[in-house]
Amino acid sequence: MEFDLPTLLLMIIPLIFAITVHEAAHGYMANLLGDNTAKMQGRLSLSPLKHIDPIGTIVVPMVMLVVSSMAGSMFVFGWAKPVPFDPRNFKNPRKDIALTAFAGPLSNLIQGFIWALVLMIVSSTMHVSNEPSMGLGLLKMAYFGVSINVFLMVLNLMPIPPLDGGRIAMMLLPYNAAKQLEKIEPYGVWILLGLLYLNILPLGLISSYVIKLILSIVGVFF
Repeated sequence: MEFDLPTLLLMIIPLIFAITVHEAAHGYMANLLGDNTAKMQGRLSLSPLKHIDPIGTIVVPMVMLVVSSMAGSMFVFGWAKPVPFDPRNFKNPRKDIALTAFAGPLSNLIQGFIWALVLMIVSSTMHVSNEPSMGLGLLKMAYFGVSINVFLMVLNLMPIPPLDGGRIAMMLLPYNAAKQLEKIEPYGVWILLGLLYLNILPLGLISSYVIKLILSIVGVFF
């Protein structure tokens, strides 16, 4: 993939929504389970402006998109400001913390299906349109939307704290095992970056299978 500013902009739009909706989903789930911390701090919102982290949501993804596109691939990683929650407000802390963590990746899966639906609608419209080129930009954005959301879902389900998968694992494991896993949380991001750099995690392979599955499911209706 060549460096192309319009294409990068088509990537960054679904990326911002993928990250911000992911964080908002944590807040909505926590609120549903009895903790209104996010609501009290004004974070119970789908507005990207409430969740954007200047470095994690803008600078890092843009740099990664530029560098990876110049290298002939597409790899993107980013984050938003974490939505706060207080587990003391939960009736069943272990279960509710796991559900709150799972809400983020689940929101990415839902967004993946929504973008896949947009992709199919635009593709079908282009086949019967006299000006099919007019929908190419939206078609690209929709495909990036599916790809980015699936990748973020798969990434966040890795059982490495502080990722959502790590928090879920800590709530499901026996107490002693959970405590051992908790010890790596301060180094979790560095461990993740190291694994990504060494290309040990099969994130791309898993993501490609999930993308194909989503497109196949949505494609049944077209």
